[in-house]
Amino acid sequence: MTDSSTTSVRPVESTDETRWRELFRGYREFYHLPESEDIVSRVWGWLMDSAHECQGLVAEADGRIVAIADFRRFSRPSTGTVGIWLDDLFTDSQARGAGSGRALITRLQEIAADEGRSVVRWITADDNAAAQVLYDRVGTKTNWLTYDAQPQGS
Repeated sequence: MTDSSTTSVRPVESTDETRWRELFRGYREFYHLPESEDIVSRVWGWLMDSAHECQGLVAEADGRIVAIADFRRFSRPSTGTVGIWLDDLFTDSQARGAGSGRALITRLQEIAADEGRSVVRWITADDNAAAQVLYDRVGTKTNWLTYDAQPQGS
């Protein structure tokens, strides 16, 4: 468990569902993604399925969940290693700047070290300047660009 002043980090539990859903909806809204309870439920199901690659952490302050992180391991063929990919990181707007995001990333770094992983990696929106202040402190900005392509039938 990681502690950043009064922030503690632990794995997401089934009893966290209501609050996790609130924060995950907030994450989706922040990134202007369409509302979808189907997606929220699907991701929650992944987090509760120990066989699924997606895992979750929560950050608590004063007994309240204030931030979430969803992550998974990924193979890195170019280095022959495995890293941790931070898919989603979201902090309640009223708790931002108090250390919960840093605590979640720190915990992922600890997990990576404990498991012998090579990196903790994530992306953020180019216009998310507030988050980039933290990210510039805890990580190194790479020169890689990300592209998406839609699946196409043959």
